[in-house]
Amino acid sequence: MSILEQIRKMDRVPEHYRELALDEKRERIWAIKRRLGKRLFIPGHHYQRDEVIEFADATGDSLQLAQLSQDNKDAEYVVFCGVHFMAETADMLTTDDQHVILPDLKAGCSMADMADIDQTEYAWTVLQDMFNDTILPLTYVNSTAAIKAFCGRYGGATVTSSNAKKMVEWAFTQKERLLFLPDQHLGRNTAYDLGIGLDEMAVWDPINRKLEFEGDFERVKVILWKGHCSVHEKFTVPQIEQFRRDSPDTTIIVHPECPYEVVQAADLNGSTHYIIETIRKAKPGTTWAVGTEMNLVNRLAQQFPDKKIVSLNPTMCPCLTMNRIDIDHLLWSLEELENGNLHYPITVDADTTKEARLALERMLDRK
Repeated sequence: MSILEQIRKMDRVPEHYRELALDEKRERIWAIKRRLGKRLFIPGHHYQRDEVIEFADATGDSLQLAQLSQDNKDAEYVVFCGVHFMAETADMLTTDDQHVILPDLKAGCSMADMADIDQTEYAWTVLQDMFNDTILPLTYVNSTAAIKAFCGRYGGATVTSSNAKKMVEWAFTQKERLLFLPDQHLGRNTAYDLGIGLDEMAVWDPINRKLEFEGDFERVKVILWKGHCSVHEKFTVPQIEQFRRDSPDTTIIVHPECPYEVVQAADLNGSTHYIIETIRKAKPGTTWAVGTEMNLVNRLAQQFPDKKIVSLNPTMCPCLTMNRIDIDHLLWSLEELENGNLHYPITVDADTTKEARLALERMLDRK
């Protein structure tokens, strides 16, 4: 049996969970939460399904939830309702006595998977030959622990969509150039906002293993990894133009993981936190088209019924990997936990943790 077949078999929710009535599933989860009390902490990412967010002890973005897990010293078990890289970060920040569990091993991030450590180390060797020791690596927190460790090892740091500008500015105090992993769009939008021209940005293609750039390589200031978010890349300028025609009073707000052209055409752009707070503070009766993950857009529409909130992409589906964890997986994971089984624990080895924490701490020190 192949590894993939083993994962598929291992990750299949037992049929009896599918047959339970929804009310019984909910009651079982609430009962487990009551019995475990402070020993259990369930962080839920903004993009998770409502049926999972109902049981979250805290909601937020990936780093925020990992930090809350770190601060929650009473929690013996952290059942992370998010994706793999988020659970890795939580494991690296929590103590050895705490156990981080991901209810569904298939809950990953296509963006994070677009930069593996072998590709990155190969690219680094080539880029060092081209530019010598003039490059500092930065990685979006939406990356694997191994990529975070790579950045820590070479003097770099992590960034979030909220602090990307501050971290890029810091990077340029350290080296002449930066390598931005793994999301080219966040890197491009951030660098452009700081006055770096598009003609000063190159793109590293990890598949074809080459640098995409026309002109004199000495002009390159930012090297963007050719990765992207499969959700945010689906937002387009024609969608914005359609809203401009059909609903000119609608404010377009998008996440900086969207392509450069989309960010430029929108009225506002910013992190998930920025989007939430902007809409929360908006006047009643205003209309918003939001360019981010559908679960969050729908939740905002429910939370703020005094405003009209719709997706910028009317045919958008929730992120397939962010949407993996459902109430069945959560219940299964918690019942296994009560039975003494750590259901899909996420652990990062000590060496990777040490270097990755360097990258995280360099960012946190800049707050």
